[in-house]
Amino acid sequence: MKLTCYALTPDPFTIRPAPATREWLDRINDNHAYRCLPLNIANTHGWELLSPCAFTATWSGGIRAHDIKLQALDGYPYLSHFVVSHFAYGIVTFHLSYLFRTEPGWNLFASGSLNNVKDGVAPLTGVIETDWLPYPFTMNWQMTRPGTVRFDKDEPVCMIFPVPHGVLQTVEPEIISLDEQPQLKAQTMAWKDRRDEFMRKFHANDPQTLKEAWQRFYFLGKMPDGSSPAQHLRKLRLNAPVDKRKQLVVKR
Repeated sequence: MKLTCYALTPDPFTIRPAPATREWLDRINDNHAYRCLPLNIANTHGWELLSPCAFTATWSGGIRAHDIKLQALDGYPYLSHFVVSHFAYGIVTFHLSYLFRTEPGWNLFASGSLNNVKDGVAPLTGVIETDWLPYPFTMNWQMTRPGTVRFDKDEPVCMIFPVPHGVLQTVEPEIISLDEQPQLKAQTMAWKDRRDEFMRKFHANDPQTLKEAWQRFYFLGKMPDGSSPAQHLRKLRLNAPVDKRKQLVVKR
């Protein structure tokens, strides 16, 4: 599976595999939130594009494009090359400096860094048919209130990952009673009983339970009966982009 990133400038955005860490998760005592495996997998579920400079966006609250003022903070001379106010209505637009191409039948999901939060501005999400699109797309953020927000140098401004084209249209959601699946219900009730017992001991300050701190069934990929599912990920390790651009030789 190839994700081809055609650089449109000599010095395009840095692309990196998304890290598992988030600043707000780091602030929680004992790294408690990092015990949530679905959260960790989502954190690393794609590649991030990083801002080449620090800048601020200030919005007056008006609906016109010039109601947003953008200012570089570190002397960066090319701010207008990659971030502009184009769509108005408090929207900040990033030109990502790449034309992305996926293999046939695959789209590209583009949003902000997953499970990341930024006060005063929110990422807008798009799904793009990059298996045929011959021109680049933009990444957009919408200011949520008048005021100023700051993006730091190397802060992620976009996160991308491929998704199958149109596959959701083939999904047929069904609602049935758990009683119709006795084996699954038995596993569910076994988990519930263990969870209830664990929480009873936890609230009773049982020393061994307090030391254990949390149950690891999902993290370890274990069913209540001790069996394991066919597929289970505890970490998602993505490949870093390989720069295959030909280096220009300058003759003197």
